[in-house]
Amino acid sequence: MAAEHQLRIAVLLPCYNEEAAIVRTVEGFRAALPDAAIYVYDNNSSDRTVELARGAGADVRNERMQGKGNVVRRMFADVDADVYIMADGDLTYDPAAAPAMVKLLLDGRLDMVVGTRLHEAKDAYRGGHVIGNRVFTGLLSKLFGRSFSDIFSGYRVFSRRFVKSFPVLSEGFEIETEISVHALELRMPVGEVETAYGARPEGSESKLSTFRDGWRILKTIGTLYRIERPVLFYGLIGALFLLVAIILAIPLVLTYLDTGLVPRFPTAILVTGMTIIAVLCVFAGLILDTVTRGRREMRRLAYLSQPATSA
Repeated sequence: MAAEHQLRIAVLLPCYNEEAAIVRTVEGFRAALPDAAIYVYDNNSSDRTVELARGAGADVRNERMQGKGNVVRRMFADVDADVYIMADGDLTYDPAAAPAMVKLLLDGRLDMVVGTRLHEAKDAYRGGHVIGNRVFTGLLSKLFGRSFSDIFSGYRVFSRRFVKSFPVLSEGFEIETEISVHALELRMPVGEVETAYGARPEGSESKLSTFRDGWRILKTIGTLYRIERPVLFYGLIGALFLLVAIILAIPLVLTYLDTGLVPRFPTAILVTGMTIIAVLCVFAGLILDTVTRGRREMRRLAYLSQPATSA
């Protein structure tokens, strides 16, 4: 029998100014997965991150366009592997959990495994982030029918099928939301593993802005819902216009039935216009739904063009 194909595992570590943590992160994944190739993608660090990562034995590469989404796009395009492990380079995620996540991906023939964060240290996870995660996770479930326990986790294991069929349109920290929606919309088999989430080491600071990035994530969810659910999105807008038009039209109809006259022509014109807009919204949703279905089929074909990952 011919020798089995050697499974290629790649650890992808996006980072920016992580000199306090990058060496221990690289060493942690090296110990957990001795045969894996470790890539550090630096995003314009101004400290010694690149030097230290290279000294720790990582393959260091650079992405000049600022933002985690831009880094992920570059990583997924450049690196060729069978299994991809993505984690932040700040040592908040536990490298020791990686083998179990990879095993679940391979044994279950899954396309993504999410490391659901469990945190005990009070400095590991800010209170506002905990609440925001719960709100956005619930919102994603309401809009797309299902969700994950932790949609913002940056610790994930992917199959080659996932990585090479994911277009990556986001630029910043909203990338995790886009990843989650991509898996949900293509109905990929996915799993979750509880992983420890620790506080950043001294000298490492979070790059996530609670309000700025929260607003960007909310806009991303709205944009993805508009793109992936156009009938419901535009149908809701059309229904609101029609409801207002009906409310404004009731006094006009009553007056006409009573006197046979329509004395408020501006209101009548407004009602007519709003009704036309409502109808146009419905038809726009139906037309865009056909386009969305075609795009989803193309993404599915791109997904199926890649061989399934097996142990």
